Amino acid sequence: MQEKDTSSGIGYILAICLVAALGGILFGYDTAVISGAIDGITRHFDLSPTLKGWAVSSVVIGSIAGALGAGWLANVLGRRMTMMTAAVLFLISAIGSALAPNFVLYILLRLVGGVAVGIASVVSPMYMGELAPQHWRGRTLSMFQQSLVVGQTIVFFVNYFIARDAAEAWLTDYGWRWMLGSEAIPAVLFGLLLLLVPESPRWCIMRGQYDRARKILKRFTPSDQIEPMVEDVRNSLDSGNATGRRAMNRQRRDERRGSRSELRRPIMMGIALVGIFLSAAQQFSGVNVVMYYAPTVLSGVTDSTDSALLQTGFIGIVFIFGNLAGMYMIDRMGRIKLLTVGSLACIASMVTLGAIFWFDVQGYTAMFAIMVYVVGYAISWGCCSWTLLSEIFPNSIRGSGMAMAMGAQWTAGFIVAQTFPMMRGSEWLNAIFNGAFPFWLFGAITLVSLLLVWRFVPETKGIPLEGMESLMREKFKRGRVKQRDAYREADSATA
Repeated sequence: MQEKDTSSGIGYILAICLVAALGGILFGYDTAVISGAIDGITRHFDLSPTLKGWAVSSVVIGSIAGALGAGWLANVLGRRMTMMTAAVLFLISAIGSALAPNFVLYILLRLVGGVAVGIASVVSPMYMGELAPQHWRGRTLSMFQQSLVVGQTIVFFVNYFIARDAAEAWLTDYGWRWMLGSEAIPAVLFGLLLLLVPESPRWCIMRGQYDRARKILKRFTPSDQIEPMVEDVRNSLDSGNATGRRAMNRQRRDERRGSRSELRRPIMMGIALVGIFLSAAQQFSGVNVVMYYAPTVLSGVTDSTDSALLQTGFIGIVFIFGNLAGMYMIDRMGRIKLLTVGSLACIASMVTLGAIFWFDVQGYTAMFAIMVYVVGYAISWGCCSWTLLSEIFPNSIRGSGMAMAMGAQWTAGFIVAQTFPMMRGSEWLNAIFNGAFPFWLFGAITLVSLLLVWRFVPETKGIPLEGMESLMREKFKRGRVKQRDAYREADSATA
């Protein structure tokens, strides 16, 4: 009977996580829709190259603000209500930017969409991580990355079908508006389905709503495990706070101040820095070059806008299959091993892509290199980094830690989105590297990031969320011990 209940519980959790993953679909949809719309927007508003870059990257600025405020919102409103807030903002942005009569209003409404993206990027995986059982957590959390890529792929094909056989004048006046406005459909669906899912039981416990948490847990947890789970979360909150249970009783009054106080502890600051690094490295690997500028990169091997958009859609399909492979392997291989394999594929692909431009190689070799890159990224910085970010933060700083990490991610994303066309258009860099520089730069950054992962990021496979602080402490401690032993060996050799 318990086995049956457990099976039913897993199905219920997966259904809940699929609803939360719609936040990832909207995340991907909102950030990738611009790849097909940007040329029409540029012509319609007669934008300079600088303003064209701002039309693309403005959503990232909004995402930074949304990510930084998402942790506080998730703690005050709850995970579910915060996701519903994001759904409303997605809807406002989709309809408003599609109808924008001028460029200023377009930018303001894209910033609103960016705020929604930032909130979804923090709260959806946080919510999924808090509900998923530890032996399914890697695959469940990988659903968020998969949903992000599904959203991007859907909009690639939506853009293609809107632009197919359309006159340039129609695309300039109306086509881009239909592309942006199409996001209203998944936004409404997300908001409606959120009415059917429960609040995170961990959030309920943090707020002292123990009966509500028990009632939610009964729907997917064996009855003999409910009280131990409640106590584990309560104990983790107590042990994560220097003033113990007394600080827990002050939580509602001192929520913001308490989170900041926790982050002053060296171990918590170390964990926060690891989260910030993982989140920023995900963007500095160059993924936004593929998501925002793939049609630009592929322009040398296509004969029309339609063809470039269609090939970008095929790249999205490859991305989906790469994510499926990552979801299958992450709880078998572990996070760090899979991150290593995928990162090496990303590095090789960026080196190859740079060589293609260096030697001016024609044909579809560039598209093949990009496809290898997206598979490597999907199984590594895609699946693994989202999973690690949802795991490593202790309960007491999860909201603020995820917010800082996502703020760093979107800051890095803005830098990449804004600087890539500048590097591609630099006469000085092109004279030296013939267009290869940005790709080799991203390859080098990915290599450095992988070395830092080996040093500072522990394997989290099979570790309960309540045990992450101890695991991170042990990882940092082992590094200090090795460093101390090296100094001792050096002193002995000198003596």
